[in-house]
Amino acid sequence: MNGTNAAGERTGLGPADIAVLGPGFPTLHDPRLREVRHSDETYTLPAYASRAAWLTRAAQLRQRILVTAGLWPEPPRTPLRARVWGRLERDGYTVEKVAFQSFPGCYVTGNLYRPRAQASGRRYPAVLNPHGHWPQGRLAEESRGSVPARCITFARQGFVAFSYDMVGYLDSRQVDHRAFGGWREWLWGIHSLGLQLWNSIRSLDFLTELPDVDPARLACTGASGGGTQTFLLTAVDDRVQVAAPVNMISAHMQGGCVCENAPGLRLDTFNVEIAALTAPRPMILVSATGDWTANTPTVEFPAIRSVYRLFGAEDRVASVQIDAGHNYNRASREAVYAFFAHWLGGAPAGTRVPEEPYPVERDADLRVFPEGEPLPADALDAAGITTALVRQARTAVRDRWPCDARQAEQLRAEFGAAFADVLAAGSPQPEALAIERRTSEQLTSTAGTRYRLERLLIGRQADGGAPATMFPALHLTPLEPATSGTQPPVLLVHGAGKGASFRQEGETVQLGQLAATLLGAGHPVLTCDVFLTGEYLSPLGHTGRPVLEAHFTTFNRTDAQWRVYDVVTAVAVLRQLAGAAAVDLVGAGDAGLWCLLARAVAGASIRKLAADMNGFGRDRDEDYRDRLYIPGLRRLGDVSTAVALAAPAPLLLHGAEADSAALPLTRRLHQLYAALNRPDALTTRQDTADAAELCAWLAADS
Repeated sequence: MNGTNAAGERTGLGPADIAVLGPGFPTLHDPRLREVRHSDETYTLPAYASRAAWLTRAAQLRQRILVTAGLWPEPPRTPLRARVWGRLERDGYTVEKVAFQSFPGCYVTGNLYRPRAQASGRRYPAVLNPHGHWPQGRLAEESRGSVPARCITFARQGFVAFSYDMVGYLDSRQVDHRAFGGWREWLWGIHSLGLQLWNSIRSLDFLTELPDVDPARLACTGASGGGTQTFLLTAVDDRVQVAAPVNMISAHMQGGCVCENAPGLRLDTFNVEIAALTAPRPMILVSATGDWTANTPTVEFPAIRSVYRLFGAEDRVASVQIDAGHNYNRASREAVYAFFAHWLGGAPAGTRVPEEPYPVERDADLRVFPEGEPLPADALDAAGITTALVRQARTAVRDRWPCDARQAEQLRAEFGAAFADVLAAGSPQPEALAIERRTSEQLTSTAGTRYRLERLLIGRQADGGAPATMFPALHLTPLEPATSGTQPPVLLVHGAGKGASFRQEGETVQLGQLAATLLGAGHPVLTCDVFLTGEYLSPLGHTGRPVLEAHFTTFNRTDAQWRVYDVVTAVAVLRQLAGAAAVDLVGAGDAGLWCLLARAVAGASIRKLAADMNGFGRDRDEDYRDRLYIPGLRRLGDVSTAVALAAPAPLLLHGAEADSAALPLTRRLHQLYAALNRPDALTTRQDTADAAELCAWLAADS
């Protein structure tokens, strides 16, 4: 079946010869095929050896939260147009209705509680009070929890307190809390979590604009879903000086609502690590014996305290557990009153602040937009909010689109790390690479080129000591002395897998034209099966992962993210195998898209990139859903930003869509390269380049 030459070297292969998982190696040990992370999995906080190591990680996590929340780059802080009215005077406090706009047409609604007898010119500490998933939201009044009770007591304690609605609750009825957002919105970084986090940030803006609030003494507390809002806000906004997330932070339950689970939020992290971002600011963890915080005193609290220890601030974090079910009951509230009295009010540690009896107001007297009454005329519905946020994202990219070298560098500085975060595919350190050599042999191509074929499993070690992600690859190296090692190594990635780099003639498999030509010219070649391509496509390996289901992408990379991740890994592996500073990259079929995104992460490790766009609609959400599903990618400018981050490196984008709507996008890319004085380094064409044209482009000076 396979011919040989005079030296006894094979000149043809059988189909099984281009498989890595052959006899003796029947199983692909890729943990991605078996492991699906989820909310109820038990996680462990890594040990951080130094404050510097933690600060590096903390910066990454803060950016992760903002990027996944759709708040990177930060949206414009438009005028709040706040309205405060309907003042009620009670024993020791007042309460008013509040409405303001976190962005035009999106209303934040709630109640403002203040000390009744205020000294002229005095500024008071302020406490932000997000509520959890109580049916009555901020007006819930029951033994398990009462937002009015704690706001009243805070006001009597000498604090200003603001309670506000989660989106879709009570007066914030512009969107449905659990139904807002879906696959399209996630592409643009739009969902309940992001909207609520922005509302919380703007609520701090509202408080700091009040003349009776001390902006240096702000706190936040909430229970359950309100606890999630508390530690997320505290993580990204340093204005929160004291925090009390109640009955939420757990190592084995991360939150079950869409408002707590943005796509990408908990890739390689969990709530305990996110909550530790509060350090070294004071924080009290209030837990209960009857819910998922039952282990807090022995598990979560010691873990978070280990981070505080890095700052010498162990006295600033406290733990109190209440013998009760899931709650923010009076005992839990009184623990928080005492903690806030010390850290916000200057009272001695251990000062007790009992909750005194309080009147229960009629809901109608506290409601901002009661049911049956119309919302303000400019209030947007869910579709309007989505449209406004998509427009905002487009504007953010347009306003930052570079027109010269300085602006191109600014874009890389502002978008580079965030883009890598959306892709979840940072470049690996050399020590993280994994290369498992299986078999090898010397062969001769039909054109007479002698080369070595080596079958490999390649991958990288994940952070935290998790098993390496491994995938099949073939390494082809020319053996002719005149050409061996004289040309840049080339990574070939095809949407159908490494088998597409070969051609079958009857029962014989030969090198495809592109691989044969590259080897003949002296290029070492690596071709591989990135995630769920090639040898993955078996009953065992093809998993049909539910990437569009709620919460799946909160904890797991999508198929497209893993494929970009594998391309970046393969680039690093080929550099190591060839001892090269950079490689050339060729992506065919849908792999052209993965390679283009990988270029934005791998940077100068890729010398030239030829990417088959394969008719991809760069401005069609459906194409991203079906072929390149990566939540948040469209918010950061999608594949166009990937080109801008690569500029002015040599790029060949072929097989581009013929739709006239794509012409302005293509024109903008060429204008960028012209502005960088490298107009010839970018080539775009609608037809698909053949092997000879690709080889000629790789060989040309540019």
